Amino acid sequence: MRIVFVRHGEPDYVNDCLTEKGRIQAEALVDRLLEEGIEDIWSSPMGRAYETALPTAERLGLPVRIAEFMHELDWGSVDDEPVFADGHPWDIADEMSRRGISLNRTDWRENELFKRNRVLKTIDAVEEGIDEMLAMYGYNRNGSYYDHDHQEEKHGTIAVFSHGGSSAAALGHILDLPFPYACGLFHISFTGITIVRMDWRAGHCTLPCLELANDGGHLKGI
Repeated sequence: MRIVFVRHGEPDYVNDCLTEKGRIQAEALVDRLLEEGIEDIWSSPMGRAYETALPTAERLGLPVRIAEFMHELDWGSVDDEPVFADGHPWDIADEMSRRGISLNRTDWRENELFKRNRVLKTIDAVEEGIDEMLAMYGYNRNGSYYDHDHQEEKHGTIAVFSHGGSSAAALGHILDLPFPYACGLFHISFTGITIVRMDWRAGHCTLPCLELANDGGHLKGI
């Protein structure tokens, strides 16, 4: 199976919808995504992601299924004490790099820059939710990777329309990358396309493959 992650178009964050440019970007996505053989479409419940998904769903004649767990990440202090950069994950990843702290550390949740950040709770929700979604398609988490319970004749493809933060959390979990590293690695542009390919064969702990990262070729001239 292939998972096509798509970030929403240029947003009006205040009203949680797309700008006029964002709507043009979402329309430009359609022809590009038709190449991918998408069979299911999922979206974050937030307006800017759902609105980005609609043109593709309408062209393909598919419903948009809501993945509540792909809601954008929430960050900030868990109490009244301030946290670095108000808990902004990308700023924290940059700061870890500046301080010489490896973004690949598996104990990153205990890092002083993260441990009092409520982003941990929403990352947990993304990781749990993406595992439940993949289980629907026969991929069951087993340690760091996934067992596949049946062999596919060909790769099926689903699309997940969401956000920079929740996509980074999902991609990091699927690929077994610590969140700070995934956050620093995947700076996904508006309507950027990132594709992960799971093994089509049945088997134990098959290794996912990053097939494409942040493709924005459809945006030329926009």
